[in-house]
Amino acid sequence: MILLSIFAMTALVFLSRYLFLEPGLPLKIHPEFQRFLKYSSPAVLTAIWAPIVFMPEGKGFWITPDNPYLLSALLAALLAWKTRNVLLTTVISMFVFLFLNLVVF
Repeated sequence: MILLSIFAMTALVFLSRYLFLEPGLPLKIHPEFQRFLKYSSPAVLTAIWAPIVFMPEGKGFWITPDNPYLLSALLAALLAWKTRNVLLTTVISMFVFLFLNLVVF
């Protein structure tokens, strides 16, 4: 039963992506719906990172200067804004987070 569920979810994800990404298919989306879909990626990413940054390790709302998640997220946002380099932002913020976790806190 678990294997059947995995194959069904795989097929569903593949087909939903294929329908929108295959240029040869005659699937056209209404411009208003396309505009609406532009907000889905930031919304999903915010739903992923916000609990990790503001409520790490199952703790309550944690906005203090000794929160390494918050400090690293602020640094990553600043680096992304200034450099516009995804790789540099990722590597530097990961090393800062590791340093804060292992050495400082």
